[in-house]
Amino acid sequence: RCFNLCDSFPRLFDLVDESETGELESVASADFKAVIDACTLCDMCFMTKCPYVPPHEFDLDFPHLMVRCRAQELKQGKIGFAEKQLTETDRNGRLGCSMHGLANWASKQGNTLTRPLMQQILDVHEQAALPPFTDKKLTAHSKPEVNTQAPAHGRKAVLYATCTAEYNNPDIGLAALQVLARNGVEAEVVYAGCCGMPQLEHGDLARVADSAATVSAALKPWIDKGYDVITPVASCGLMLKFEWPLIVPENKDVKLLSDCVFDISEYIIDIAKKEGLADGLTALAGDVVVHIACHARAQNMGQKAAELLKHLPNTTVTVIERCSGHGGAWGVMQDNFEVGLKVGKPVVRQAAKVEPAHVVSECPLARDHILQGMEQLDEAAEAIAATVSQDRHPVQLLARAYGF
Repeated sequence: RCFNLCDSFPRLFDLVDESETGELESVASADFKAVIDACTLCDMCFMTKCPYVPPHEFDLDFPHLMVRCRAQELKQGKIGFAEKQLTETDRNGRLGCSMHGLANWASKQGNTLTRPLMQQILDVHEQAALPPFTDKKLTAHSKPEVNTQAPAHGRKAVLYATCTAEYNNPDIGLAALQVLARNGVEAEVVYAGCCGMPQLEHGDLARVADSAATVSAALKPWIDKGYDVITPVASCGLMLKFEWPLIVPENKDVKLLSDCVFDISEYIIDIAKKEGLADGLTALAGDVVVHIACHARAQNMGQKAAELLKHLPNTTVTVIERCSGHGGAWGVMQDNFEVGLKVGKPVVRQAAKVEPAHVVSECPLARDHILQGMEQLDEAAEAIAATVSQDRHPVQLLARAYGF
């Protein structure tokens, strides 16, 4: 049931098959390191495949078991210095944005001067696509004018910028603000720090707890004033809704926040169902492939990105619901990059077959990973990848259809 989800399970089954007795008990504990390292924390084994999750008596939660393993490795000093530095998203974001020209030149895929050095020093694969830094953070942009004639006018929401929209892809946040304003939603932007997903990847639960306390405290005054909280990136929504309450269950601000959080696609669909979307949507040029991110699926909210794009008139939308294989910071590391491309190849093949004009995902990193897989699949897929639009997130296509 789970062998084709990620590389953890083939590695585990090979260990069992090659063991002295052919049973798990004869596998050496030290050999499990390769299994732990291959987990992308996509949660799909727990959510969709494993028959032994609660309330079954085995009470099996594989992804959180891997988090516990990595937390133990962190305590033992087995998480490398370079790996930890790569996940300092706020520090790296501030530095990268302050010298965005130099930073983007140095990190650009194909830079034969700097990328081999990054691979040697930071263990980042020289071919892995890295997110660029912006010259103007999302919180520095002015807000669009609110459409007071929209059916949903009167709603209030605060957009938690996330490090992705703040430092790397502010266009995603701007598109969200434009769509919200067009639909009558009074929206504010708040960024008090990263959600801690990068730290969760290597088991630094104390850092995640600190992030949870800081961000939830910053958002509490808005919640008290009746504002909904919206996240533009699925991984961050998963952290605020589910991971934070597991890590700091006693924090009342975190509990309050977890009950008020919407993914941006989820929130717009809520408007569509309750008040109706503002008019003015037009057809897009070309077909759309929308990838349903694993961390969106793990929120148990349904295919909200697909529902969102089906509101576009005369636009063909192909939905792909399978892991892209990226796994956040995991996917750019030298030992993981090729594995991630292998895991994501079924998604890449399906996307290339459509020959789309747009490829989007609720996880911008997954979207870029899919395009990179298309570039390496064959010449025809590479040609398609070169022509798709720069829009990464479904909400950007909605903003485009509104004329922004």
